[in-house]
Amino acid sequence: MNSSRRQFLARTAAGAAVIAGGSLTAAPAPAVAAIGRTAITALTNVTVIDVATGRRDRHQTVLISGDRIIGVGRNLPVPRGAVELDLAGKFVIPGLADMHVHSLGDERVSPPLYLANGITTIREMAGTNPALYDWRDRIEAGTLLGPRMVVASNIIDGDPTLWDPNLIQVIVVDDEPSARAAVRRLKAEGADFVKVYSRLSPASYAAILDEARKNGLTVHGHGPDQLTSKEVSNAGQRSIEHIHSLGLAVSTREAEVRRMVRDITVTAGDYNAWFRQLHPIEWIAANTFSRARAADVFGTLRRNRTRVTPTLTMHTVLDQPDYAALDPALAKYLSADAVFSYDYALNNLYRPNRPAEEIARQHQMWAWRQRFVAELFAHDVPILAGTDTGTPYSVPGFALHDELEHLVGAGATPRQALYAATVEPARFLGLRANLGSVEPRKIADLVVLDADPLTDIRNTRRIHTVITRGRVISPAARQRMLADVEAAVKEPPTAATIAPGGCC
Repeated sequence: MNSSRRQFLARTAAGAAVIAGGSLTAAPAPAVAAIGRTAITALTNVTVIDVATGRRDRHQTVLISGDRIIGVGRNLPVPRGAVELDLAGKFVIPGLADMHVHSLGDERVSPPLYLANGITTIREMAGTNPALYDWRDRIEAGTLLGPRMVVASNIIDGDPTLWDPNLIQVIVVDDEPSARAAVRRLKAEGADFVKVYSRLSPASYAAILDEARKNGLTVHGHGPDQLTSKEVSNAGQRSIEHIHSLGLAVSTREAEVRRMVRDITVTAGDYNAWFRQLHPIEWIAANTFSRARAADVFGTLRRNRTRVTPTLTMHTVLDQPDYAALDPALAKYLSADAVFSYDYALNNLYRPNRPAEEIARQHQMWAWRQRFVAELFAHDVPILAGTDTGTPYSVPGFALHDELEHLVGAGATPRQALYAATVEPARFLGLRANLGSVEPRKIADLVVLDADPLTDIRNTRRIHTVITRGRVISPAARQRMLADVEAAVKEPPTAATIAPGGCC
């Protein structure tokens, strides 16, 4: 076990112990029912869903003590003095994970929005602000109520980087020594893993992977433009985010499209130029999809257990920016600054400089990405559900339910979509012994739903109760949490505010 994982598991255990003791000192007390160390909560008459198999176990009792599930079964006796919640007609699934987020707002906004939506674990994909590490550590210590957080390093990109430093601070490396130094710095800063980006050179990328291994860190992120997807997987990168690089890998004209990608030129911070040059290359790849290439590349990903996070919620916006809009029902959960940042990103990064031909192809590219994800599932590539929250106009927590619908719309079964948001994240994070299923000895991260998500994935939105590390967020408490967020976004930001960042 690498040192980063040991540190993360230690933080998880420490946080669980504090929560079990009922000492969440900074949690919003009116919103959450405290469960003491010896108290037992019983969820009775529920249907427990086994996401790994799709089995529905009806008329179950789930017993929770402290932060752990201590019993699951039919006709299970409810101990004297237990707090019994009769949930007849309800369905229990493991707590959900959003495996690609860029949280926005202050600590009064994103953390409660995740929990209110049944998301008990998140993977932050850019440690651009020290406040993220602070949130993570306080949640684990039990002094801030929020989802379990696994936080990336600051982004490491090549020179010139795609990001304007006035928008997002990234670490730019252009050779092996600077790449190795960046990894050591990020380790010291407390990152759980290293985030790599699109414009890294092969030499810098290889140095990052090697130095990360030496420092007990894993590497997640984009597939760099100058490497093939098989090279990225074989190098040991744990996850590939988005579909851009993967789509190029399964073309009958891969050598040609790779050469075209290597020829892309950008000036520092010109993200829009990268997209404009990439689009015609993606179009060629999309129209020259090779099943033989897919079997080869996807087989490599499957054998290496290289996870793919499709982030269809992000792709539908980037492919169709003219149709992106903020859901009026969710606007109340975003601050004016967040909406401004989303408008700015859409109007300056994604909408400008598009020729008419590209605009006309957008719907077709979105349809192709859905078919591409269907191929990933068909080849048993391990999938992580992630939204790229931070994309216009995603709202933390709510966006994951959009992603689950997109995965099913692409051809996944509801069970497969749920697996990508429960079991696979637990495996990926090395927490399968603690998370991902409703079983004795697992951490009590649970979501109680009013309807069966295996029948209709949209039922994940029908949340009745959320349980995070044994703490029960009742329907009334959940509504109070949402109301508190609505009030918070109207107030001045706190000192711990994280400015809304760009996506990807």
